[in-house]
Formats: sequence, structure tokens, C-alpha cells
Amino acid sequence: MDRFFEFVMNHPLLVGSFLLLITLLLTLENRRSGKSVSPQQLVNLMNSAGAIVVDVRESKDFREGHITDSRNIPYAQLPEKLNELEAFKNKPVILVCKMGQHAGAAGRLLSKAGFSDVRRLGGGITTWTADRLPLIKKA
Repeated sequence: MDRFFEFVMNHPLLVGSFLLLITLLLTLENRRSGKSVSPQQLVNLMNSAGAIVVDVRESKDFREGHITDSRNIPYAQLPEKLNELEAFKNKPVILVCKMGQHAGAAGRLLSKAGFSDVRRLGGGITTWTADRLPLIKKA
């Protein structure tokens, strides 16, 4: 540990540049992928603001388990199926995928299409499952 502090003290410009780049990367990724919500915030938004949940996983994964009242529009088909979501342009739209990666890209697409409040489930359905929240399974 002493060697670490010695390195930091001997190379302040290098360490400062590294920390600045990490901060900028995290900020940029957070902005690009939209606001993140926790599973509890998702439930609150569904109950209080009438938020719609859009699951962008493939249909097979959706059938294996999804959030109650969520709609399945696979990420690859989202541009063609935006018209299915037109009625929800002024409501909160929460995007869900397996781990939160595709939801960010889908959020950018919806934001460009004029949706006013697009969010994503932080950590995706993996976080939902880890919190032991219920999933609906279709045969």
C-alpha cells in the first residue's frame, strides 16, 4: 500500500488524468443511456405515474420470466415497432433488458423519437431477480 501512495505522489499528472478520464467516461455513459431506476423505483412509477415497462429481451427470454404488465418488443425490432408505443409518449417508459446494456441504446432511440420520460432498470432483469421480486412466466 505504501508503494501505491508513493506512485500517486510521484506521478500526480498521470493519476489526475486517469481519474478525470474515468469520471468523464462514467458521466458520458450515464447520460447516453438515460436515467437508471431501481426495482423499487420501477414499482413506484408503475403504481403512481402509470409507467409502462418495455422488455427489450428476445421473446424466448421474455416467456421464461418478465415483470408484470410489461410489453415485449425485442431490441432488434424496436425501430419498426415504435408505433405500438405512441400512446405512451408523455408517460414514463421504463426499459428492461437482461443486464441493462441494451436498455440504454433503446432509451436513446426512444428519446430521439420524442418520448419525454425514458428510463432504464439499472442492472436489468438480473437485478430484479436478485432482489427476489416476482416474475410472470408464460408457457
